[in-house]
Amino acid sequence: MAERLRPEDGHRQRVRTKLGRAQQWLTLPTRLPNGRPTLIRDAVLDDPGRARRRTAGMLQQHYGASPHWPALAEALAPVLDSFTTGRTATVAETSTRVLLDLLGWRGQVLTSSRLPSRPGRSLRLADLAAATGARTYLCGTGGMTYLDPAPFTAQNIAVAPFRPPTAGIWSSGRRLSALWALAALGPDAVVTQLQAATADHCGTLQTAA
Repeated sequence: MAERLRPEDGHRQRVRTKLGRAQQWLTLPTRLPNGRPTLIRDAVLDDPGRARRRTAGMLQQHYGASPHWPALAEALAPVLDSFTTGRTATVAETSTRVLLDLLGWRGQVLTSSRLPSRPGRSLRLADLAAATGARTYLCGTGGMTYLDPAPFTAQNIAVAPFRPPTAGIWSSGRRLSALWALAALGPDAVVTQLQAATADHCGTLQTAA
């Protein structure tokens, strides 16, 4: 988990209609009060009221006609309410927790700033993985290009590339928000798809080991 944002960063995600014909960036314009050294937790929304109205409008526009939109809209109410804090991190954390709740996840959410870690990109990630008891670190394909495996090896933590499924509803999953699947298919169907994908991925990891 990173602690800092680049000055040009906002919090954004692609959204699309249930038929997949339109794609658009849903962006939360973000200001960094201290410039580049600003911690994520200190980043603030630029005009929170406008950002909330625009987000609510875009979600209704893209997903309002989807079969499971009424229940999803109700579940997303706390996310829209979190805009009143004016903090990008709060909106991001609230939306993540709501998503995990919809999918029935019952794990524990930890804050990286409260865990012991050393400075340095790979050192920090390795320390955070060790602090949470992880034995394998799943790394995105982009991260694999710069990740130094040595700090992980030193703590007996394997590094494995994460390759998301490419068939079925996952064919465009890397480019879109999970909201599309939740609105079109409903949480139960998405959970079933995730469980199947997880079983396949775990089997791949065990074979590689």
